[in-house]
Amino acid sequence: MKTNEKTRYSDAELEEFRAIINEKLEAARRDYDMLKSAMMNADGNDVADTSPTFKVLEEGAATLNKEEAGRLAQRQIKFIQSLQAALVRIENKTYGVCRETGVLIPKERLRAVPHATLSIEAKQGKK
Repeated sequence: MKTNEKTRYSDAELEEFRAIINEKLEAARRDYDMLKSAMMNADGNDVADTSPTFKVLEEGAATLNKEEAGRLAQRQIKFIQSLQAALVRIENKTYGVCRETGVLIPKERLRAVPHATLSIEAKQGKK
């Protein structure tokens, strides 16, 4: 490794990433709350007042929507946890360091995928 090669992002750069992550975290939590609301039918979109003829079809559609909302909610929880873990790495000043190669992940990648822990090269090598 060259001596002038950076081994970590500066505190100012880490703060830039913290802002990006916090923004994405806020949006992810809002999305999760919407999905949770859809799963629990909190909006009152229920089949109780539907005519018996269509009740079975609507219950099937509601179940499918709840299942899909459940899957999406699980993915959202995982995304939120990944973003929270990225904030921990910022605190530890290890954010942006590829866990496979130990080199800095390019800023462009981190701006697009702020919870990334692998460089593109390391990720492609994992196929």
